[in-house]
Amino acid sequence: MTDDEAQTTARLLTAAREALEMFHEVHVDDDGALSFRHGDVPCAVQAMQIAEGLTLLSLTCVVAWDLPDDPALAVSAAERAGQGLFGTLGVVHTERGMDVTLRYAFPADNLEPAPLSTILMLVVSTASQLRADLLASVE
Repeated sequence: MTDDEAQTTARLLTAAREALEMFHEVHVDDDGALSFRHGDVPCAVQAMQIAEGLTLLSLTCVVAWDLPDDPALAVSAAERAGQGLFGTLGVVHTERGMDVTLRYAFPADNLEPAPLSTILMLVVSTASQLRADLLASVE
């Protein structure tokens, strides 16, 4: 990573941190990534420069873990996530069951704090609603 890339990603992560701090307590990891919790949903934000002039923020939310490994539940989760515009659902099958994540990456250079926080909150709100729906389906 060049110095310019490092400065660009650091600037973007600072903007994301400031936007998130309007709503959440944010932890800055050693590598500069941000982590926070939206209710019971742990989330992480990273920045990466894809090409000169194109820097993305990537938000990953861990929606649920150790769910029953039920194909119908996976389909239901995919349908619910598909109803939202913000995020791509990931389902990982483990020896303990099924883990579900929601990821969203978007170009965020030059976004002001208010629109940046709106985008981030749309994603984490989707993740929280999906978590509530999935846990209700399991019970």
